[in-house]
Amino acid sequence: MARLNVLTADLVESTVRAPESLRPWITELGHIPTVTDVSAPFTHIPHTATTIVLRTEQSGRRNALVLGPQTRATYSVSDKPAGCMRLRLAPGATRQLLGVPAVDLADRVFRLADLPGVAADLVTELSELAPEDVFPFLETALPKRLSDNPTDLTHRRLLHAAVETLSAATTPVHTLATDLSVSERQLRNLFTAGVGVSPKHFARIGRVRTVLAHAGNTPWAQIAANSGYYDQSHMTADFRTLMGVPPAKFIQGHLPAPTPCKAPA
Repeated sequence: MARLNVLTADLVESTVRAPESLRPWITELGHIPTVTDVSAPFTHIPHTATTIVLRTEQSGRRNALVLGPQTRATYSVSDKPAGCMRLRLAPGATRQLLGVPAVDLADRVFRLADLPGVAADLVTELSELAPEDVFPFLETALPKRLSDNPTDLTHRRLLHAAVETLSAATTPVHTLATDLSVSERQLRNLFTAGVGVSPKHFARIGRVRTVLAHAGNTPWAQIAANSGYYDQSHMTADFRTLMGVPPAKFIQGHLPAPTPCKAPA
């Protein structure tokens, strides 16, 4: 099989798992150093997390953005060199931190300062921190500003359990709902508000990311079976829907035409 020949954000990002004290709200911090070659298109693979992006241009100009869950791949070009830190929010934490349900952010970009949640109050400090200082700052700042009521805590725990199950195995939504002692409707509502996508689409994104993790060194039929698809044709069709091109074309670098980076809403 061909070697993966596509520049993705995942390939150039280093990540650090959040400390236990922050995991109700933040799962990890990603750091992408300044990318100086802006001639090549940059691929953003679908992702289920809402992300706070602290972007620094080579000139020193900084801004803080929020990227909602990305339901399909985007292919973009930048007009200037920049690097960034990416804080990925935990399932169910979007309303607490940003003041809106995750579904309102899906496939959109906002300025952090324009959102009504408590995280907007931290824009100035976050924008000035080095990567190694972000978690210590948040460990002090967030507990002072956030509190849980029993209903929110129960919903978040249910959502975390559902996310862990769907991330680890191919599980029908009705089976997952039964295992969690909730209705399918309640489970879908939890995902829509807390993650921003349905349980079914969450699982689809996870399968496509699994395909990408193994593309280039494993036969397609084996990847399809290991990723939970019925067969290779099912995998190809799903991959094309989310990525814009079939798997073989993607790893060869035959990508959709790139567009300029999204402007904040």
